[in-house]
Amino acid sequence: MAGGTQPRGGLIEGINVTPLVDIMLVLLIIFMVTARLVDSPAVPLDLPQASKSEDVQTLFAVSITADGALLLDGVATDVEALKARAREALARDAELRAVIQADGAVPHRRVIAVLDGLKEAGLTRVAFGTVRPEPDSATPTGAPREAP
Repeated sequence: MAGGTQPRGGLIEGINVTPLVDIMLVLLIIFMVTARLVDSPAVPLDLPQASKSEDVQTLFAVSITADGALLLDGVATDVEALKARAREALARDAELRAVIQADGAVPHRRVIAVLDGLKEAGLTRVAFGTVRPEPDSATPTGAPREAP
């Protein structure tokens, strides 16, 4: 008998929505109160502040061209000279990081040899530089691409 007195079996002409509004208001108040509790961080952290705002990271740029030539900061070198230069640079800056950029045509063993040389010199913070490939409409997805 929602909506008042009606004959049994008759049509319901109106629904009393007051209980629905009461329940919605109670749920809204509960969500508002709990949202303020969730807003605070679960674990308070005391994060360190930087001593300088212009802190520059030193990078040791190693490039390997398609023909296998090894370049250090754009200058041709070999693995032994690379080790020596890495030791010198690491002595100047203990936070030194190396970035190896190798052409896709370079054999894997050549890249690993350079990586091992840097490790022997004591340089263990190494990243690999990549270039995001441009989408090629002629090459189907998953098909190998030819080197330029």
